Amino acid sequence: MDNSDLELFRDNVKRFLADECEPHYDAWEKAGRVPPEFYLKMGEQGLLCVDQPEEYGGMGAPFEFSVVVLEEAARMGFMSLCSNLSVHSDIVAPYILHLGNETQKRKYLPRMIRGECIGSIGMTEPAAGSDLQGIKTSAVPDGDDYLINGSKTFITNGQNAGVVVLAAKTDPKLGARGTTLFTLDTSLPGFQRGRNLDKVGQYAADTSEMFFDNVRLSKDEVLGRIGGGFGHMVDELPRERLVLAAGAVAHAQGALDKTIEYVTTRKAFGNPIASFQNTRFKLAEIKTEIEVHRAFVEKCVGLYAQKKLDVPMAAMIKLSTTEMEGRVTDACLQLFGGYGYMVEYPISRFWTDARIQRIYGGTSEIMKEVIGRSLVGRGN
Repeated sequence: MDNSDLELFRDNVKRFLADECEPHYDAWEKAGRVPPEFYLKMGEQGLLCVDQPEEYGGMGAPFEFSVVVLEEAARMGFMSLCSNLSVHSDIVAPYILHLGNETQKRKYLPRMIRGECIGSIGMTEPAAGSDLQGIKTSAVPDGDDYLINGSKTFITNGQNAGVVVLAAKTDPKLGARGTTLFTLDTSLPGFQRGRNLDKVGQYAADTSEMFFDNVRLSKDEVLGRIGGGFGHMVDELPRERLVLAAGAVAHAQGALDKTIEYVTTRKAFGNPIASFQNTRFKLAEIKTEIEVHRAFVEKCVGLYAQKKLDVPMAAMIKLSTTEMEGRVTDACLQLFGGYGYMVEYPISRFWTDARIQRIYGGTSEIMKEVIGRSLVGRGN
């Protein structure tokens, strides 16, 4: 891969976000949603699902190009958009590409690439968070179809979604082996969106409840193998956790950039805050943490490109980068003093937006369990 092409693409992403996102982002945060029209603009610029094959309308670019879109959104503090895009381009689209039949690919991928159909993933339920084996949403055979009943919650892109990659139980007696994935068109009768949930941060990342009342799905909407849903989810986790990690490092860098700008202009006791040794030492610690984790992300991106990124390593990168992101945004807010706690200062949004990163995609505690089991097994 030619790095000059990647950096040229990065410059284009920066310009697009500065022109088309930055002037409107505060309004989107207040509205609790990125407008669907914005995704059409991203599609026109080739910024959605960029590593999807050209035969479905994608650029066929290396995975690193998709990472760049997320990195720049995160660095500029647009974490709501970053979350939306990671689900759409880096979770839902790969699920459909890797597991879908040709009809599913032709139906959804071109429209997702153009921004006409937004993707969401329906896994989490009110009583099943990190433990996906506990889902209750059912898919009961009915002739040549399945009837879907149940509910989901905390679904990113829930208000805008045109397609849901849905996890449902096709055989509750088989536990994990009784889970199947489906593609579900949200225009179908029986599907209903719940409320747009109020959150601590990432306000414009529309996060919703979903309800399914005898939604009829053709067997052609089965994604992958019947009963293979849990295994498919495990197979796709490395990319999901890697893109969260890349966003975490870029988000931390954005917080540091804002902080350096502030401490070099803000004065205390007649001198810039940056002149105090404590400030310089803290900035040095932050920069070192970011660079160490950036190197880890680059290693894992390379492993993923070679199809060598396994589940434990993906858990490590997600755990380490999101915990670092939390430390960095907190330390940066502290250097702003009282102004850091004011909503009008962007650092406050960096701080609140970072908090969910240690929860979604698998909590830090679950990451530790995954890593620990890979070292010594489950124990007694």
